[in-house]
Amino acid sequence: MTFSLELSEEQQELRDWVHGFAEQTIRPAAREWDEREETPWPIIQEAAKIGLYGFETLATFWADDTGLSLPIANEELFWGDGGIGMAIFGTTLAVAGIFAAGTPDQLAEWVPQCYGDVDDPKVAAFCSSEPGAGSDVSAMRTRAVYDEAKDEWVLNGQKAWATNGGIANVHVVQAVVDPELGSRGQAAFVVPPGTKGLESPSKIKKHGLRASHTADVFLDDVRVPGSCLLGGKEKLDERLARSREGTKASSQAAMKTFELSRPAVGAQAVGIARAAYETALEYAQQRETFGRPIIENQSIAFTLADMRMEIDAARLLVWRAAWLGRNGGFTAGEGSMSKLKAGRVATWATERAIQILGGNGYTREFPVERMHRDAKIYDIFEGTEQIQQLVVARAISGKHIA
Repeated sequence: MTFSLELSEEQQELRDWVHGFAEQTIRPAAREWDEREETPWPIIQEAAKIGLYGFETLATFWADDTGLSLPIANEELFWGDGGIGMAIFGTTLAVAGIFAAGTPDQLAEWVPQCYGDVDDPKVAAFCSSEPGAGSDVSAMRTRAVYDEAKDEWVLNGQKAWATNGGIANVHVVQAVVDPELGSRGQAAFVVPPGTKGLESPSKIKKHGLRASHTADVFLDDVRVPGSCLLGGKEKLDERLARSREGTKASSQAAMKTFELSRPAVGAQAVGIARAAYETALEYAQQRETFGRPIIENQSIAFTLADMRMEIDAARLLVWRAAWLGRNGGFTAGEGSMSKLKAGRVATWATERAIQILGGNGYTREFPVERMHRDAKIYDIFEGTEQIQQLVVARAISGKHIA
């Protein structure tokens, strides 16, 4: 398929539809839910009612051969608000985990349960990071041991920074099945609703994205049926055998999940950056000092010009990565490039927006301070800025740079 920057009629309609929801439903509620630091269940339910939150919608996004529907939707949602946007789209990471490693039957069984229904919406969690294993996935300590007599897997360990952790209907957990193989000895499991032994005592108080629930998840002799191993045991045994023989195994589920999600995450950062830019532009056109709007000062006008240029550049990298993800794959770390650039732009642009608004920008009466708090995480989660640089450096050099 030929790459094109001209959106189709369907993509334009999607953009306008999601933008309308963000403008009319999310933005008016953004400040309230940020201050409450609670999951905005009424907003999630509204998204479900109009068909924006649900596995059918995600399937429609994924059916777009250009790969652009998902980043388009993400940018508009997060333009509305980062925290509420993550509350709505956080489930997608768990779904991506199931998609990356699961069988068709597992997708059919578990993905609908990640979302619930219009009357009773649910969320899902992807649990990979640990207190001592974030960027270094080989340091993962959560174990999964197979009980052959009962055809059950027993999970023990602690997961950190899990979006929707503890409140999720479905948890997708990455665990070690063969410690001697390092990251090649890991597998992903679905923990069904109501499974005993999975606990999350409290949520984490965060700098930003406060409307999105984040928590540590503790697994104490959590037993799940053998069918909850994503991909199945036969496939796992074959992969482990190849690894023991020294054959390079295929990428693990956690890495596949992050590869699938990076352009979409980059689009979220672009949405936040764009919202801050538009707020600053409008303010600069209205705010007067020394008898004229401050946008007539070169320092302000040039800053806004740079903001617009950087945001557009980040979006182009995101769209390229999204397209490549569906048409040929990455060759030079393009997925990481998109996430890295978008995160940097969001952090920088929101800070510049505060500067343009001056003292007003530093108050909660204006949204740019919240946008700045929301933006910073995009330098950190889903692979830190430095990890993205490492991925790109390895891709372009062909060397295993440490």
